[in-house]
Amino acid sequence: MIQDIEPYKFNNQYTPQAPKEDSFVLMYENRQVWVKEEEGNIDFPTFKDLEKQEEGIRERGVYLFSIDDKKFFMVRDLDTTKFEGMKYEPLNYLRTASPKYLAFAGATGHQLYTWYQSRRYCGRCGTPMLHDGKERMMYCESCGNREYPKICPAVIVGIINGDKLLLSKYVGREYKRYALIAGFTEIGETMEETVRREVMEEVGLKVKNIRFYKSQPWAFTDTILMGFYCDLDGEEGITLDRQELALAEWVFREDIPDEGENISLTKEMMMNFKNGGHC
Repeated sequence: MIQDIEPYKFNNQYTPQAPKEDSFVLMYENRQVWVKEEEGNIDFPTFKDLEKQEEGIRERGVYLFSIDDKKFFMVRDLDTTKFEGMKYEPLNYLRTASPKYLAFAGATGHQLYTWYQSRRYCGRCGTPMLHDGKERMMYCESCGNREYPKICPAVIVGIINGDKLLLSKYVGREYKRYALIAGFTEIGETMEETVRREVMEEVGLKVKNIRFYKSQPWAFTDTILMGFYCDLDGEEGITLDRQELALAEWVFREDIPDEGENISLTKEMMMNFKNGGHC
């Protein structure tokens, strides 16, 4: 999956520090990521690449995280048009980019970038927010409001019916491949209750024997995904929610297609069932 970057080690401990010349700069705009133009591989500019044309850029860097000894910083409000050798790519470009550890860094950085962008002003009183010096937190001096990074819990559900798995496709999304039933947890719900509700809402089925499989951070939607398998409880006839899904169908394990990249929990769960893994 996208977070499996071994032998590299991701460290998200918040340790505010000044960037060095070889520290990476992460920049985003309208769900696009700013990258260096490289043949076949992704790379990000460093402060050394940029500071000749952007005086004082190091003072504007906000520490995000490190991977091994490589430090990653966010810089906002940078005029990227004056730098040669860099370009914006759609964020989904990171799903297939290599090396994988830099693709993961780019996606995770975007999650933090969007959080910082939406916390410039206090949602309670409108005062400009300030960076805390000890925690990854924005605070308001005026009313005392504190804001921590937002992570949205969601479920991925593999519904098993004997030797078949329920596969679906979304309505109106860029992603056109097979997926599993999924949805966000509502306030007051357990994860298991989310599984039952989402399955009933999207395909009109009852399920039983809900069991946890694995989790995954998914920066593309600010989400922590929790994967569950469960068994069909009752009739297999599908009542499709056509506002959410273009189709849903039972597929025998040997007929499940191996589509695209191996970065998502959804893909792993589909292939795990296909190959007779523990479900």
